Amino acid sequence: MPVSRSALNIHRRPLSYEQRLPERDLASMALVVIHCTELPDLAMAREYGERVHYPDNGTGNAGHYYISRRGKTECWIDPARIAHHTAGYNDRSIGIELVNLGRYPNWYHSNAQTPRQPYTPSQIAALLRLLQHLTSLYPGLTLIAGHQDLDQREIPAEDDPSVMISRKIDPGPLFPWQQILSAFYFTRICSAL
Repeated sequence: MPVSRSALNIHRRPLSYEQRLPERDLASMALVVIHCTELPDLAMAREYGERVHYPDNGTGNAGHYYISRRGKTECWIDPARIAHHTAGYNDRSIGIELVNLGRYPNWYHSNAQTPRQPYTPSQIAALLRLLQHLTSLYPGLTLIAGHQDLDQREIPAEDDPSVMISRKIDPGPLFPWQQILSAFYFTRICSAL
C-alpha cells in the first residue's frame, strides 16, 4: 500500500524538561515503538507527559511524537534526546504515541483489558507519513514494535490481585499492523524484558 504524499506537518511542542533528557547519536537508532496513550485526548496526554517521574533530573515519561485522532502530529521530545517511553529500549528507539482510549480509565481492572476504540484513518495516514519521514532521515530505523511486544510483564489486577493482567497492551489488537508492515521494510520484533 503506497504512503500518501500529502504534506507532513509536525508541530513542535517541547515538553518543559526536554533539555534535561540525555542526548544521543542519531545513528544508533534502530527501532520505532508504537504506543497508544490510553487517554481520551491530546490535552490529557500532555498533562501526563509533563508529570515528573524522575526527581533526580526532573523528567517524566513521554514519547517523541504524538498523533491525535484527527491526525495532528506533534513532536514533544526531539529524537536527538532519549525519551522515557519503553524501559530497556529508550536509548535506541523513537516512541510514537497515538491518542486512543485503550483501557482508560480502568487500566488495571481485570474486566477492562480489551480496548474498543479503533484508530482513525486520519491517524493511521499521519502515522504512515511520519514513518516515511523518519526512515528517510534515519536509515538505521529498520525495526518496529508495539509497547506490548517489548514489555510483557504481568501485574496483579487492581480489583482482584489473584488475576494477573498485562502491564502494557498498547497499541493493542485494533492497531493495523498489516497496513504498516506492508508499507515499509520494518522487521517487527518481540522481546520480553
